[in-house]
Amino acid sequence: MKVAVTGAAGFLGTNLLQQLIERGHEVTAIDRVRPTGADQPGVTWVSGDVLDPASMRGTLEGAEVVYHLVALITLAHKHDLAWRVNTEGVRVVAEAAREVGVRRMVHTSSIHAFDQYCCGGVINERSPRSINPDLPVYDRSKFQGETELRKVIDAGLDAVICNPTGVYGPIDHSDSRINKTLWDAARGRVPVMISGGFDLVDVRDVASGLILAGERGRTGENYLLGGHFTDMFQATRTAAEVNGKMKPAFAIPAKVINACMPVLEPAARAFGSDRVSKAAMGALLSAPRVEHDKAATELGYRPRPARETISDLVDFYNGRTIKVDTQKIA
Repeated sequence: MKVAVTGAAGFLGTNLLQQLIERGHEVTAIDRVRPTGADQPGVTWVSGDVLDPASMRGTLEGAEVVYHLVALITLAHKHDLAWRVNTEGVRVVAEAAREVGVRRMVHTSSIHAFDQYCCGGVINERSPRSINPDLPVYDRSKFQGETELRKVIDAGLDAVICNPTGVYGPIDHSDSRINKTLWDAARGRVPVMISGGFDLVDVRDVASGLILAGERGRTGENYLLGGHFTDMFQATRTAAEVNGKMKPAFAIPAKVINACMPVLEPAARAFGSDRVSKAAMGALLSAPRVEHDKAATELGYRPRPARETISDLVDFYNGRTIKVDTQKIA
């Protein structure tokens, strides 16, 4: 089957491509930048711009299924380009898919499209959405992107929506925030950690979940692709343990760090970083439990244990061979 993947050079895209190749699909990999050493049998790399309708019509022509992964992730409260890419970009891809006759579109949204601060500690597909103007732009834009997609679904496009939680694990050539923290810990470079946690999911399981949604998902439905609630202090200690390095000794309460945010956030911004921010601390403080029962029941989705992901991630950074996908689709 011929499929297309937008954002194919990214963290999730890299893992999704591997699984699609393993399943024998002919893949059009769409990105603005082609990764070094990306030549793979069964994959054709093309340049594409999700904000350009003509570009998307040309790159999606002939595809039966399109996986839309492109997103601009930021912890900022306002970011004009992120808003455009995460909203208008979804609409442009969806309209192009409908116009060229794509059979199904699988849109990768995010847990952030659900309001993590008003749900009583639990999020499922029926939870309130991110419409509060005080929320970070990423949260608001991911929900608005779904809204734009639904307009095209109403016009006749067959599409499903997946909402991964915090994505981590191998293969990662982008040094995502969570992976970098765990790798630093694995090398004994995190003596102290911040307390708190959130639902983390292996990137390989998200890729499998997207494929399952394409095969079994119901048109217009959301599917939360969660993993396991993961305490970051314990996760960093596990990373250090599996690599034989010194574990973080203790955790500073997230509330203490949050109280210092009026000073810490401007200082971090001055150094060009958004890692210390109200948005970053908000996720740790809200720490919602995410239910992925719907994906399990309707798609057959099964995320692997957190320790397996952390161990595989450390092996990956150490240059050892890991399995592309250990989640089998029944």
